[in-house]
Amino acid sequence: MGMKQTVDYLTQVIQTRKPHQIITANPIMVMTAVEDPKYMRMMKEAELVVPDGAGVVWAADYVGNAVSERVAGYDLMHELMKLGETRGWKVYMVGASPEVIEAAAVRMKEQYPKLNLVGYRDGFFGDKEDSDVIQTIRDHSPDILLVGRSVAKQEPWIAQYKEQLGVPVMMGVGGSFDVLSGKLKRAPLFFQKLRLEWFYRLLQEPWRYKRMLVLPKFAVKVIREKENVQKP
Repeated sequence: MGMKQTVDYLTQVIQTRKPHQIITANPIMVMTAVEDPKYMRMMKEAELVVPDGAGVVWAADYVGNAVSERVAGYDLMHELMKLGETRGWKVYMVGASPEVIEAAAVRMKEQYPKLNLVGYRDGFFGDKEDSDVIQTIRDHSPDILLVGRSVAKQEPWIAQYKEQLGVPVMMGVGGSFDVLSGKLKRAPLFFQKLRLEWFYRLLQEPWRYKRMLVLPKFAVKVIREKENVQKP
């Protein structure tokens, strides 16, 4: 599905009230799934996986199973917030540091003044605090839950507590809160068109270089997989 179809689908999901996990897939997630059976199972069990990373879009096209378009998680989040203003949807945000999530919440309300942002909290909590966090979210009964934590915690956390949370749309948004808060800048269109958003992010956060090492591994994996499929 393209962006419009995805938004239409999630609009219907909110009307049904059935919990859905939306994964915004990128190469790092895919390679994590390749190496970790539990992560792979979690991704397969998600109700919706959208092609967020440019590498995922390239890979789909390269192996002959092209997607209609890239559905970037950051853009999808804003499309939902824009529509949420008119629909009266309730939104809850979890993730990042206390300072960043607070700034992100302020910016969100500035951009979407009619949005019903019912609550937010930082993502620095452990397993012992999960039940309290879940109860707080349930008390606010949001239509959309945005979760911005690390790859290792974000999607698995949503998957583990999906039914307990009971939120129609639960989406991992990665570093979107950092961008929304103004801590980081999103890559200019020039970088986006060249599929170099990862490089722009690396320029802002050089310490991420170890994570980026998975990108060439992903490319090699895709190329080899296609070669194996084509062999008689």
